[in-house]
This record gives sequence, structure tokens and C-alpha cells, in this order.
Amino acid sequence: MNKNKREKEFYSIDVGDSTFTVLRRYQNLRPIGSGAQGIVCSAYDQNLERNVAIKKLSRPFQNQTHAKRAYRELVLMKCVNHKNIIGLLHVFTPQKTLEDFQDVYLVMELMDANLCQVIQMELDHERLSYLLYQMLCGIKHLHAAGIIHRDLKPSNIVVKSDCTLKILDFGLARTAATGLLMTPYVVTRYYRAPEVILGMGYQANDIDQWNKVIEQLGTPTQEFLMKLNQSVRTYVENRPRYAGYSFEKLFPDVLFPADSEHNKLKASQARDLLSKMLVIDASKRISVDEALKHPYINVWYDPAEVEAPPPKFTDKQLEEREHTVDEWKDLIYKEVYDWEECTKNGVIRGQPPPLAQVQQ
Repeated sequence: MNKNKREKEFYSIDVGDSTFTVLRRYQNLRPIGSGAQGIVCSAYDQNLERNVAIKKLSRPFQNQTHAKRAYRELVLMKCVNHKNIIGLLHVFTPQKTLEDFQDVYLVMELMDANLCQVIQMELDHERLSYLLYQMLCGIKHLHAAGIIHRDLKPSNIVVKSDCTLKILDFGLARTAATGLLMTPYVVTRYYRAPEVILGMGYQANDIDQWNKVIEQLGTPTQEFLMKLNQSVRTYVENRPRYAGYSFEKLFPDVLFPADSEHNKLKASQARDLLSKMLVIDASKRISVDEALKHPYINVWYDPAEVEAPPPKFTDKQLEEREHTVDEWKDLIYKEVYDWEECTKNGVIRGQPPPLAQVQQ
């Protein structure tokens, strides 16, 4: 593309503490959120005639960890295609060459709120169970491709006013399981699974969090302890012992909405599902497939949503791959360029190329 023509396609605007340099098709930029992986703003896409969210990846080439995270997020978002996973609409960079390449922008569907805001509302059983059902559908879709999100929390789950739910933010996702003790990572501590806490090393916060878990659920059984390596087992055995509480005491009826006449959903069903989810021993915890069949969830069961074709994720060795920052940069640049080429050729995300291209 002619250099001057490309430059005219972009303009710069300050969004919060950052400068966004975006295609002119995106107007009315407003900051809506920020995190370790980047800054997000809303915008109006004049081409699609709809509002979108634009995420500017945070310093993607600062070091190998940031670069690998940026590559992972981009390739995972390009391959998933499910109504309960945020859709990637466009990828672009304002830089014209690999040598100048510094910024990556991801354009996604814009939702109305995240789950942090939604759970403050007075929700009935229909909405609660429908939100849970959609989360499980999205997680099942990711697991079908061997993708573990690893950072599921209310701020990474977004909802539209019609109660449609989507999972987002794949910066910390992984493409393979790592055994009983998952690789330590930095994430909001209150959303860590017990097996993750035990794999974190024993800082004061982690000890405090483990104590809070066993105070409520009780000290795990000897059968569970025997699955742990010796150092972790010694740590767990040296903590105070707790009997735990019944789920009726942990989650009394007063915490739930009134029982539903429409879908026959009850507090007792919600409590039963919680009792199966909040299990310290992951091998005894309810699976996603089992949860989708639970009476509190299966009123929404739709095979087209639950059994959607899995993502076609081709880079099975991603987690084992190590590259220099420049090598990751080259890989990301090719992914961005590939997206632009596909878009120019009329390929739509999640769909095969036009028949004319196949015949060529």
C-alpha cells in the first residue's frame, strides 16, 4: 500500500493516559477499562455501523513474557468461534513495517457490563442459571481445543442487557493442562482454585487464602493429601484442622431468590450445584459436562450451543515454544498481516474462504 495513503487511514487520539492510533473508521473513542494486558475503549465502527471495543495491547514487546502473552491472546482469539466467547472483529497496527512494529490493536464485540456489575443486581433464578449455563458452554468450547483460560473472574466475563454472556481476555490462557498443581501465575487471588493456591509457593497471602478455604470447606481428606508432593503435603498437614460447615449454613435460603414457578428452579438446586463445584479435590469436583446436565442448568440445554464444533487451534506446541522478543514480534506481525489479507480477500471470521478462492 502507498505509504501516504496508509498514513491517511489512521489518526491519533488520547484515551485516558494512553494514545490510540486507529483507523479512521473508528470514531467516538471512550475509555471503558484497563488491566495488565491492555487498555480498552469503546468506539463506533463506521464500516460495520455498530459500536465495538478496541483493546490496545500493553507494551507487547517489552520482554519475552509480554510478547508471548500477546501472541497467545491473538492466536487464541483468532481460532475460537462460539457465541459465549468474545468475538474478534479486526486486528490492525498503525506501523507500516516490521522494523517499526510496536502496537497491536484488537477490535472486539462491545458488551454492556461485566459480571462485577451484574452480580450487584437483584437476579432471579432464571437469570442466574442462564448466566451459569452460558459460562459453562464457553468453557466447554475452550476445553475442547485444550485451552485453559486460567483467569476466569467477574471482570473477564461480560454481559449484554438481554443476558447474553461472553468470556474474554486470553492473555493468561494456556493450551495444555499441567497436572495437579497448576503453574503459578498472577491473578486476583480470590478467584484461584485450591490446586492453584497450593502451587503458588507459601507467601503470607497464599497461607491466608488456603486457611479461608479450609475454614469453610473443611480440611481435605487423607486421600487427597496423598496426591500431593511431600513438601506441599507437609505444608497442608501443618495448617490448623477445620471441620468445615454444611452448605445449608454456608448458603442459607435467604441468600437466594425466591423459588421459580416458571422453570421450577429452586434454592436447593443452586445449593446442590455449589456443593459439587466447591470441592477441594479437583478429581471429585463436578466436570463442565456434568454441570451442564445438572437440574439447575439443563433447563437451557441446547445441543447447538453445548456441542458446537471445537476451535481449530493448530499450534499445539505453543506453551513449549521459546523465542526472542524479535522472533515473537515477527510471528505477531505475520498474524496481523494474515488477518488484513484475509479481510481484503473477503474471508469472514469463523467461515471458510469464498468458493472462488477455493477454486483458484
